[in-house]
Amino acid sequence: MSYDRYIAICNPLHYASIMNLHFCKELIVCSWASGFISMLSTLAMISQLKFCGPKFIDHFFCDFAPLVNLSCSDTFVVKTETFVMCSLMIIFSFGFVIGTYVCIINTILKVHSSTGRYKTFSTCISHLASVCTYYGTLTALYGFPVQNLSSFNKVLSLIYTVVTPLFNPIIYSLRNHEINARIRNIAMAKANF
Repeated sequence: MSYDRYIAICNPLHYASIMNLHFCKELIVCSWASGFISMLSTLAMISQLKFCGPKFIDHFFCDFAPLVNLSCSDTFVVKTETFVMCSLMIIFSFGFVIGTYVCIINTILKVHSSTGRYKTFSTCISHLASVCTYYGTLTALYGFPVQNLSSFNKVLSLIYTVVTPLFNPIIYSLRNHEINARIRNIAMAKANF
């Protein structure tokens, strides 16, 4: 999404030739493949762990930290490898998003009219808010795991797995003029009621 916004704002005349259907399919395949391949080593290491204690995961879903905490094996290597992999994935992917937004903001600041700057920036702010929420909770949860705050970790997991995807359609649809008009009509009807 950030690359799409980058091309649309920084290279608008080349947008149609760059962001064609074939390139979008390549981006999707690369995204899924990199996520899958990066987790193969972690999955292989977890499958080698011994589990001899309780079989109850104290979490909403089978997440990494609660699963590894159930193991009676030495988990130092698995935790270190996961920390390194997650750190690299977060740094590279979030760095790419931030880099594209630095270029976008630089281009927006060159727009002469304030309405043009506002209109251009408003197309990006919803995605930037969503990305910051997602990466913020992801970094707090996996970059700096806290063992003693399991309820806090549950809330963070809930934010990045449920809240962010749930709010994405809402955030993006608020830019839609028809939805804004409908919300204003409902608000005015309730105010007059």
